[in-house]
Amino acid sequence: MNHELLGDSPRAARSAVAGFLADRGEPSYRAGQALEWIYDHGARGFDAATSLPAGLRCSLDDAFSLTPLEMVSEVRSRDEVVKHLWGLDDGERIESVLIPSSTRVTLCISSQAGCALGCLFCATGAFGFRRHLRAAEIAAQFRDAAARSVELYGRGVTNVVYMGMGEPFANTGPVLSSLEVLHEGFGLGARRITVSTVGLVPGIRALAATPGQFGLAVSLHSPDHELRLELMPVERRYPLPDLMDALREYQAVKNRRLSFEYTLISGVNDDPLLAEGLARLVSDLTCFVNLIPFNPIPSQPAWKPSPPGRIAEFAARLERRGLRHAVRTPRGRDIAAACGQLRLADAARAPASTG
Repeated sequence: MNHELLGDSPRAARSAVAGFLADRGEPSYRAGQALEWIYDHGARGFDAATSLPAGLRCSLDDAFSLTPLEMVSEVRSRDEVVKHLWGLDDGERIESVLIPSSTRVTLCISSQAGCALGCLFCATGAFGFRRHLRAAEIAAQFRDAAARSVELYGRGVTNVVYMGMGEPFANTGPVLSSLEVLHEGFGLGARRITVSTVGLVPGIRALAATPGQFGLAVSLHSPDHELRLELMPVERRYPLPDLMDALREYQAVKNRRLSFEYTLISGVNDDPLLAEGLARLVSDLTCFVNLIPFNPIPSQPAWKPSPPGRIAEFAARLERRGLRHAVRTPRGRDIAAACGQLRLADAARAPASTG
């Protein structure tokens, strides 16, 4: 494989291109031109870099890859959410989602093909794990989806959440590298980028040590150890006390508000007493809770979203305890693009490799 420039930090990418050009006797300003095509114009290959001589474009394409993704499918929901299925160079496939609103376009990107953590409310976990994504593949989702965002909505991506297929902190190195590419290369503000985790403590600590005010969201779904263990096997390895300690450390370093995701499943984790327990659990953190009505998935046909009255009662308990929260309106359900629904839908879409 050619050198993947999107997997490098912008500084390393410039160094690699500058060294290549110097060896060919090209003027040094050509490196800046080449980098502009990568980050400012979103080029998928140097053949698009029309400010460079044709022969040099061919030479750059021979030496470097800009990791073009194949758009296998694009599906648009009734509420304007767009889900993309991207093909990777080895036949694996991943999904990302564009979510427009009046003030922003949020992109939900994947960090793995599949997921090994097996959370019961998530379709990706039921699909299984294929492989980790390279940093360049993660960044390429942003580049290619951002270009489609302009075409679809007349504006680019304003916010990114690592909440697609996979657990970001099971693939920490490439994820942290991709954060640098999105922030320093493509110029997306760190505060507009959020990493969502089920609670892998080493990854939380690694993000705390990373420069930049990147956001952190934690999939919680129960304040009770036994129930959370039933829903999320990760609770066995990183139980709630360890997770909360890591979050306190993160907040002490970053001084940023944390977000918690809480999927409300009827008769499973929507008892109002659990709202009281949730408020107690996070009482010493500056945080916000997103209450998410369960989005149906094939692996849990008996589960239903909590009814509106139950959600309102759960939210009222949080309100009385002074815990800031919101009930998230599901988007993209009709195309299986809502929270927890991302997976490859049929055998025709299945990756060629088993990872």
